[in-house]
Amino acid sequence: MESVALEVQIVTALLLTLLCLTAIAVVRMRGLFAAVMLMGIFSFLGASWMLLLDAPDVALTEAAVGAGISTILALATLALTTRRAKRPVRPPALPLTVVAVTGAALVYGTLDMPRVGDPEAPASTYPQPSYVERTEEDIHIPNVVTAVLGSYRGYDTLGETVVIFTAGIAVLALLRGSRKRRSIEGGEEDVT
Repeated sequence: MESVALEVQIVTALLLTLLCLTAIAVVRMRGLFAAVMLMGIFSFLGASWMLLLDAPDVALTEAAVGAGISTILALATLALTTRRAKRPVRPPALPLTVVAVTGAALVYGTLDMPRVGDPEAPASTYPQPSYVERTEEDIHIPNVVTAVLGSYRGYDTLGETVVIFTAGIAVLALLRGSRKRRSIEGGEEDVT
């Protein structure tokens, strides 16, 4: 049992190291196509990490949205722009400061979290086991995960769906507007 826990910790450390290295590579990359591909790899690594944390629903969402849809939308956007990033005209002091302060605040927020696997942690003691016991009787859905996401936390799931839908519509509107501009500049008439 201890050897399995050690193996999971080693794989987790490897994934987190790869996540950090991929993030650094994306930031330093000047070729936008390579940066988009590395962002897709970053999403797959994140999905793998979530799977190790026993969150398969989050892992599937990250793989589908982060690596799949986001990569496709970034490639579609890349087809409408240049292939190389422009050099910044000013030093990146302000963005680096914002990132450092935000990172410090996030690390500070984790200092009072309970240890991983602590049976007295709020995540282990709440929600009550009644979710598992009463789901089929209350909601008439045999799958507890579906019942929690679709009923007990229905508004949260609806909010997440609205956010993803709105982002997709915004991207489609931006791509359509760009297509109209190109056809007007080229002297063609937009028939859509």
